Amino acid sequence: MTRLLARFLAPLLVLVAFAVPARAADDISAVSRSVVRVVTVAMVDGEVVGFGHGSGIAISPTRILTNAHVVESAAKYPNNVALGVVPSEGQKSYAGKLIAIDTKRDLALIEMTEGRVPAAVIYSGPFEAGAEVVALGYPGNVDLATAQSATDYITPRSPVRSEGNLSNTQAIEGIATYVHTAKIARGNSGGPLVDSCGRIVGINTFITRADDGDSPFAFAIAGREVTRFLGDAGQSFASVGTPCLTMAEADARDRAALEADARALAQANAARDEAAKLDHDLKAARAEEAAMTARENRMALAGVLFVIGALGAGAALLFYNQKNMRGAKIAGSAGAALMLFAALLFATRPDAHAALDAVEGGTTDTAKPDGGKLAEGNYLCTIRPDRSRITVSSTTDVPVAIAANGCVNDRTQYAMGADGRWQRILVPNEEATVTVASIDPAAKDYRVDRYLLDADTMKLAREARSGITLKACTTDADALAGLATQQEAIRAVLPASPNERLVYQCQKAAAGVGAKPAP
Repeated sequence: MTRLLARFLAPLLVLVAFAVPARAADDISAVSRSVVRVVTVAMVDGEVVGFGHGSGIAISPTRILTNAHVVESAAKYPNNVALGVVPSEGQKSYAGKLIAIDTKRDLALIEMTEGRVPAAVIYSGPFEAGAEVVALGYPGNVDLATAQSATDYITPRSPVRSEGNLSNTQAIEGIATYVHTAKIARGNSGGPLVDSCGRIVGINTFITRADDGDSPFAFAIAGREVTRFLGDAGQSFASVGTPCLTMAEADARDRAALEADARALAQANAARDEAAKLDHDLKAARAEEAAMTARENRMALAGVLFVIGALGAGAALLFYNQKNMRGAKIAGSAGAALMLFAALLFATRPDAHAALDAVEGGTTDTAKPDGGKLAEGNYLCTIRPDRSRITVSSTTDVPVAIAANGCVNDRTQYAMGADGRWQRILVPNEEATVTVASIDPAAKDYRVDRYLLDADTMKLAREARSGITLKACTTDADALAGLATQQEAIRAVLPASPNERLVYQCQKAAAGVGAKPAP
């Protein structure tokens, strides 16, 4: 029986069509990479007696979340029903095996025996009535209209999307479900219901009938039920709770945050200048008072010495009249010396404003970093949610150690980009995500832009990356110029805007502080 199943599945697990064309680089297209078709093939005595299919979503690169009723036959008859997973991209389909099933929640977990699919993220934040939603999957009525043969059901292709709104939350036999207006059909079962940012909010499971002109409604297992099921199954998953913003909204909020920062800095500078002025005025008043006191003391001493000198001169005249020449000379010399010294003291009396001039001098300008170099040092960079668009990533603090030549964390060479920021573009071989990490020359902020790309665009990015041979840090100007040129070539194939932008504010920190280092 095993050989017969394998022989039947062999053609099902091979792509018979070309890869899908490149898609728009929006969040729904990004999560569409994670959507799969789930196929069940029932065989008895070597004969195919049943064929079914539904939809699913990758919760890890090798684990697929779907409805329990999609794989119910495989659970009941494991020796006679085989599972297949058909990704939305690529050139292959894969066999799968049932890992966990919860018939009450109508959820199941499948593991792909080989191959990998980009994993989606679950939205864990509040989800209110009226929110926009998108259903993704493989509705059977579309298949009936387009399929030419059985192989079309196992040919990788993009899922069908339909848009709607969340109506409300309903508890059905104790299970939380979302009622929504996105159109689905048989075959959508097990496919994701996502928000506008492409995060999973539920798993589509059934629809209402539309008899006598009634409008149809769809039901999806709520995200909180999904996370409980995955927890019970011991399956790890990624989740994000930040609200969904468009990139335009995120950019507007970023500008507002920068303007607020500029106003706060201007106010802080004004307050600092005012405090400095008050401090200067106080010091100037004290300096002037001290200078005036010193001047008056010098003048008073000069006056006393002049009077004593005059008395000495008078004594000399008295001694002269008494024919005491020796006494007259001594008294006259002493008196003259005192009067001369008094005149000198008076002439060199302090200027009342000399000390004030000293207080006003000595201002210093804050040094600005060289625009061609990075500000060196160890930094700890903390996420700025008000400047970011967070859709799929965690936001832990990032430690960044920077050398002036653009060497980051002693292992990754950055190069100056056309926008004036130092950057490194990472194009992995396996993951379908391009990451642009960049730092402004003053090292005030660290930015991570992520592009969740389709297979064709990833191929172009990898081809543009192929010329990059710089694997370690360097001070060679030609090597840095070459890296900069190659990275701009990668940028040229990327969409105008990323799917995600994380902006971190950096502060000086001791070496080794923080968690995961920057790329």
